Amino acid sequence: MTEKQGRDRRGGAELITCVVQRGHGDAIAKAAANAGAKGATLFFARGMGARDQLGLLGLAIVPEKEIVMVVCKEQETPAIFGAMVEAGHLHTPGMGIAYVTPIYESAGVLGVNFTGEPAAPGTGAHPS
Repeated sequence: MTEKQGRDRRGGAELITCVVQRGHGDAIAKAAANAGAKGATLFFARGMGARDQLGLLGLAIVPEKEIVMVVCKEQETPAIFGAMVEAGHLHTPGMGIAYVTPIYESAGVLGVNFTGEPAAPGTGAHPS
């Protein structure tokens, strides 16, 4: 398999990552669940950088953050992503960011993959 072929393959799943101000993660995770997410992972982080010192558009940016991560099927992504953006008020400058990353392979997700094809034996990953 060439490098390009490896990058082009799709596993049928995506990771939605949302970085928000501390205290907003629970509402975003609940919105994701209401939109069809099977679960979410939340953890705390600390942001660093020039924007933390200067603020975006003159707003003070708190360095303590919450990260909300949701793995879902590609066809579920638009609804879940939209619900998370809405719940976090991410259209408002300084409230946080959200982005989607494709998942090419996975293991340990209850022994299944997201394409509907049988998982490779013992891996839970998409068969190569």
